[in-house]
Amino acid sequence: MEKLDILVMAAHPDDAELSCSGTIAAQIAAGYKVGILDFTQGEMGTRGTPAIRLQEAQKSAEILGLNMRENLGFRDVFFQDDEEHQKAIARVIRKYKPEMVLANAISDRHPDHGKGGALASKACFVSGLRMLETELEGKNQEPWRPKVIYHYIQNNHINPDIVLDITAFWEKKMASIKAFKSQFHDPDSKEPESFISAPGFLDFIEARAKEYGHKIGVKYGEGFTVERVPGVKNLFDLV
Repeated sequence: MEKLDILVMAAHPDDAELSCSGTIAAQIAAGYKVGILDFTQGEMGTRGTPAIRLQEAQKSAEILGLNMRENLGFRDVFFQDDEEHQKAIARVIRKYKPEMVLANAISDRHPDHGKGGALASKACFVSGLRMLETELEGKNQEPWRPKVIYHYIQNNHINPDIVLDITAFWEKKMASIKAFKSQFHDPDSKEPESFISAPGFLDFIEARAKEYGHKIGVKYGEGFTVERVPGVKNLFDLV
């Protein structure tokens, strides 16, 4: 089983692309192994179908060069932060043993985002408990706890604790987003308009990236919040 450096967790297919795909592309270019774990198929969304969303997610994975992408098939909107769901995620954490997890925003317009972020955090903790028993393909799994969790920022404005320069990866980020063709503005679509299919939504995504980039003196950035104070060994590691 291929070990990951970073596991990105997302309540819905396209959450990761909209919020942190520039970071994903940057880390992959730096030689790190990155995967995405989608919790649901986004079946309660206004546009598209679960089958279409899965196809789009695979196309985006190819654009980004992911090492893995899996979908847990949790119920969109109705999944819970409980033992069953935490253990399902813990199995994946123990399978890929990531050093770092990127998870949904701590709070957001869509209730699944804040719920998904909290669920990811709890799953990372319980995955490290020696007494929690999980199996994969009939074999007992060893405990594993990622070293750090960062929460990417989604629709609602949250002041970031960390901003990563994604300027060199902006075009790849946009290509990964546009892989989810069913979800965004298409003048020929006969489906109902949704919050993210409005013509100006992708302009908002770019404006947010410019705002965060401006904070650190670059063109485009992606912001994250932390669960613990980050540390560095060299002050020159800071931009």
